[in-house]
Amino acid sequence: MAPALFFFRSTLAYSIIHILIFQIRSCYSEFTVVLPDSSALVDEPETGLSDHARTDPDEQRAVYAVMGATGNGWATSIPDVCRGRWHGIECKPDKDGVFHVVSLAFGALSDDTAFPTCDPARSSLSPALLALPHLRSLFFYRCFPANPQPIPAFLGRLGASLRSLVLRENGHVGSVPFELGNLTSLLVLDLHGNNLTSPIPSSFQRLTHLQLFDLSYNKLTGPIPQLKFPTLSVLDLSHNSLQGRIPASLGRCGSLLKMDLSRNHLSGPIPDSISNLKSLNLLDLSHNSLSGPIPNALRGITSLRALILTGNAMHSTIVPNDAFKGLKEITTLVLSDMGLEGLIPESLGEMPRLRVLHLDGNKFNGSIPQSFRRLEKLSELRVDGNRLTGPIPFSKEVVWRMGEKLRVYNNSGLCFDASSGRYEGIASMSGIGYCNGGMESEVGGDGVSSRSTKHLSWSSGHDPEFKSNSSGFAHRCCSLRLLVLITGLLLSCL
Repeated sequence: MAPALFFFRSTLAYSIIHILIFQIRSCYSEFTVVLPDSSALVDEPETGLSDHARTDPDEQRAVYAVMGATGNGWATSIPDVCRGRWHGIECKPDKDGVFHVVSLAFGALSDDTAFPTCDPARSSLSPALLALPHLRSLFFYRCFPANPQPIPAFLGRLGASLRSLVLRENGHVGSVPFELGNLTSLLVLDLHGNNLTSPIPSSFQRLTHLQLFDLSYNKLTGPIPQLKFPTLSVLDLSHNSLQGRIPASLGRCGSLLKMDLSRNHLSGPIPDSISNLKSLNLLDLSHNSLSGPIPNALRGITSLRALILTGNAMHSTIVPNDAFKGLKEITTLVLSDMGLEGLIPESLGEMPRLRVLHLDGNKFNGSIPQSFRRLEKLSELRVDGNRLTGPIPFSKEVVWRMGEKLRVYNNSGLCFDASSGRYEGIASMSGIGYCNGGMESEVGGDGVSSRSTKHLSWSSGHDPEFKSNSSGFAHRCCSLRLLVLITGLLLSCL
């Protein structure tokens, strides 16, 4: 058991330092795996070799039943489940030398976490779990996809000791039980990747101690309840069918580091209360039906590192020049396909850490701001599909460095200043001509600079009608990411 304890403790110690400090450089996480809070709960010296310490008999029978219901009948051959325990079960001794089961985990998460697997055709959640009064963590991963079943309502009776409930990618169907709102001591509730179809129960408003709340990748409907979780760090309700407005109460979740409400059917404006989220690192509201101007409140979230609003139809919206003033930490800004108009704000060039900027599929006119020359860390820029004119303000070296991640095509009059060097052979510049002598012509009567350009032919294999699909941003930005969130150390002070 020593290797298991070492794995859990070393992983916990490392991960808690980095917990939710999102490494959002050119991508953002869409996949969160939550490990159970296990060895951190064993807060006294273990006496597994003592002849006097034994697992509570009622709890041992319950563990046998739970293991049998998942196809792990081999557990009955272990005379004392805490003394001879396996990866996936953790116990805690009480003052009388009796072991209590505090954590159960199932599912082949990785080679390093060899929890008991589940029989894909016959596994189920056993009511015997209710006979484990000291249980703090319950974790099932990909256990029931071949035997779809609802989340049983009896889980809401697991009691005040439960801190972490993870039922991830299990193929659960039906509604989210209202009874789960009775688990008022929960720090982690993760129902990601199932086929749940109900509204989010209003009873979840009682889960005021939550630090991670993940209902993403389901088929949930209805509005988002008025959630007020003061200690919440991660809120992920993405990839559902939620409707209505973003509740202003989310502004009272003052510890939020990540909020992902993307790919729902949310409408109305972004609430000004969002300015209260002073610790927020990632805000993804993309692919909804949000309307209205980009709120000035966003400027108050100075910790923001990634802002993704793409796919919201904010038509006829002119972006003020100071809309993103103060966002000095931001590395990723995605505003594709929003119907934005007017000039690209010069202030975007005042984001020293900016690496990824998507402005494609809008109605921006005028020139690419000269301030973009100051974006020394910029590695990906999309301005294709706008109405831009004038010279591209980058040197040949910068254009070469960005390569195909610089997308400037499908604009009415962009050109390349020949004084910056020749760019033949740079695929991303195909279809862009040289400005006449590198000099702009006189401004026309419509107030827009007209430029005579000498266009080159498109290079082979490049489609001039190509339209970037910002809905696939996460997949092009990075390959599949794994953000490991360890909840055990969150409980160690309890």
